[in-house]
Amino acid sequence: MNEITTDEVKQLLENKEDVNLLDVREPEEIEQGHIPGIKHIPLGSLEERKDELSQDQEHVVICRSGNRSGKAVQYLEQHGFNAKNMVGGMLDWNGTVERS
Repeated sequence: MNEITTDEVKQLLENKEDVNLLDVREPEEIEQGHIPGIKHIPLGSLEERKDELSQDQEHVVICRSGNRSGKAVQYLEQHGFNAKNMVGGMLDWNGTVERS
């Protein structure tokens, strides 16, 4: 499984790189705080909503700790997507956070 650290993601965002962030947490978790610019698809909805994602781009998948995002990355890779798990998830994130 491809992985990326929270510091690497933060650096990509600071450098204004084109980063596709996919947050697979539940809606109430998103409301508590999320990285600006995310696409939100809860893990339980990923199968029916995967067509909303481009297979031509890399996706950085985010959750609370890295477990659910790891499952999402495995699922996406099995379906031809290029995805990386943000290791440590939002628990390790020390960058900008938006609240809904």
